[in-house]
Amino acid sequence: MPPRSSRASLLALEQIGIKLGLDQIRALVEQLGRPDRAFPSVIVAGTNGKGSVTAMIERGFREAGYRTGRFTSPHLIDLEERFAVNGEPITADALDASTDRILDAARHLPAPPSFFEATTAVALDVFRDVKVDVAVLEVGLGGRLDATNVVEATAAVITSVDFDHEQYLGHTLEAIAREKAGVVKPGAIVVLAPNPPVVEGVVVAACEDTGASLIRARDDVTADVLMVDGRAHLTMTTPVRSYGTLTLSLPGRHQAENAMTAIRLLEALASSGRFEVPAAAVRAAVEEAEWAARLETITISSVSVLLDGAHNPAGARALADHVLDTYRRQVPMVIGAMADKALDGLVSALAPAASHFIFTAASTPRAAAPIELLDAAARIAPSTPAFIEPQPTRAVTMAAAFGSPVVVAGSLYLAGEIRAVRS
Repeated sequence: MPPRSSRASLLALEQIGIKLGLDQIRALVEQLGRPDRAFPSVIVAGTNGKGSVTAMIERGFREAGYRTGRFTSPHLIDLEERFAVNGEPITADALDASTDRILDAARHLPAPPSFFEATTAVALDVFRDVKVDVAVLEVGLGGRLDATNVVEATAAVITSVDFDHEQYLGHTLEAIAREKAGVVKPGAIVVLAPNPPVVEGVVVAACEDTGASLIRARDDVTADVLMVDGRAHLTMTTPVRSYGTLTLSLPGRHQAENAMTAIRLLEALASSGRFEVPAAAVRAAVEEAEWAARLETITISSVSVLLDGAHNPAGARALADHVLDTYRRQVPMVIGAMADKALDGLVSALAPAASHFIFTAASTPRAAAPIELLDAAARIAPSTPAFIEPQPTRAVTMAAAFGSPVVVAGSLYLAGEIRAVRS
């Protein structure tokens, strides 16, 4: 069935590309009667880990009995995935009805919104319509000028900050951190994940300038991590309580820091009196959160596939560490990335855990040509056998001849395509 005209019009806005700035989204939500003011919001910024932290925080709120909205990007398979209410994607009818309202409001603007501006407005509109108690919003790109920053967030989280999107955010860690710290609002609670000193300095200054309350996720915390079959068992005591051992639902050693960050945010909101989040809800936040395509194991035609959205050097390093920690050997990798990514850095970070590279491309005009990745591998990891197979599922079959599991990474667009054919 072809998409309805409103859905097609929404998707057509992707042609506008990335457009940073708040003037357009502010005008759009004004036309909609400021849906963002109908509920409190938590905004999650950072380079890596923000999707996982968003999922954990939302799960904690839901376990505490709150009706939740969760906005994330990009989607893996269906557009509805971006907009979740009580942990479930909204229906196609709900999306189409909201899209109609957003497109109607957009007609009053001097220029059309970008796709991300429009989908952010959809999220806020839908969450008001279904009367959520709280929304958790993942920043799309940066923070200061990202469309999600139209909200006056009750709380903000800044996860690990690293190099990505330098053409938009700047070419130094300090510049990138300044863009991320733009989500800090006056009087908000801010939780900062472990970060380099230069990042911490920027966030501290932003909190001082706005009167926000800063909590460093690691401050006054004792934590030990034991890895069992690729999953972190986190024994943790915070200034609020001792949790004993938490078995994290999301695989990977790096999830321990994400869990600490989510826990400190939920504790801080409870201590402030803004929400009631008991210990059982905090535990569920990290032990029951679900987040697809992040070190997710699936099967495709009897092939075991480890699917991950790692798309920048920091994320790729975490993936490579996980592979070596879990399997104790190199494995074949199917890699497809977007053309605007640091391809050399991506390949360099993955190479220590790769027995073979098969380079491919997701079905999007933004994808890098596989030959570009092959050229990067020839420069950076010349001893790792590398091949091209433009069709992603055939690339998985090709990689499986070299061993198991097959890692698929480099882009959430690629992850979505592969996940859609899982068996």
